[in-house]
Amino acid sequence: MTEALVSANRPQADSPTVAIALGGGGARGLAHIHVIEVLDELGIRPVLISGASIGAVMGAARAAGMTGREIREHTLAAIGHPGRIMNRLWSLRPTRFSEVVARGFRVGQFDLERILKAFLPERLPETFEGLSIPLKIVTADYYAQCECVCDSGLLLPAIAASAALPAVFRPVVIDGRVMIDGGLWNPVPFDHLLGKADITIGVDVIGHPPAGTAGMPNSIDSLYGATQLTMRSIVTLKLEKGAPDIFLRPDVGRFRVLDFVRAEEVLAASAGIRDELKRALDEKLSAF
Repeated sequence: MTEALVSANRPQADSPTVAIALGGGGARGLAHIHVIEVLDELGIRPVLISGASIGAVMGAARAAGMTGREIREHTLAAIGHPGRIMNRLWSLRPTRFSEVVARGFRVGQFDLERILKAFLPERLPETFEGLSIPLKIVTADYYAQCECVCDSGLLLPAIAASAALPAVFRPVVIDGRVMIDGGLWNPVPFDHLLGKADITIGVDVIGHPPAGTAGMPNSIDSLYGATQLTMRSIVTLKLEKGAPDIFLRPDVGRFRVLDFVRAEEVLAASAGIRDELKRALDEKLSAF
């Protein structure tokens, strides 16, 4: 470990502050765990976290005081095995027929807020005010066609709204506004870190179709692939306007948005991001 990283591992009052932006990308966002773990190893506590979609989920866990290791262990225990996922989903089943038909039969309109209750750590507080680190969650207002940033009030609805991928999850209503996946508007919300820390880090887990694949994508893959194209163009324009101090893109392109059951594979494939982050931090910290 270099002198700069050793120094970073001993938090001091005048140490450079760090803020992180965790982007959206479904199961590919499990790679965020590496970033959180590296910061933990170096004794770096973010002063601000912004997140979109899966980045909001991971960001909320860290903001609630969980370590990267605790987040990893909880993730693998909750979704690291098909049987565990089915057991948790089974616990959500309606107990009466009236509950089944209460909202009508809708294909691809799962209640994400209810699902998250079965999978998120119990340590998450009810409100933003109960977090130990300030958190900004990005959502998208469906009717106003604009970004909405949640940083106060109830936490779970904000997380669910930020991850409410259209055609899969039902939109979430917050203060009378219909909200959907924040990653569709702001895939890596590093712009919300501007001026908030000495070093800003953005983590892009949008991914891309695996190189060399010549097969015709099916309808679902085409839909997600088109979404990736749009998100990629948004991030490209944002980087041209003003990039964070450190910008990371873990190797997660081979995984699909809903590949959560492959959690261990995602973590193994994206492990290289750890050394990349350490080198980048070493360079930035040496300037202070």
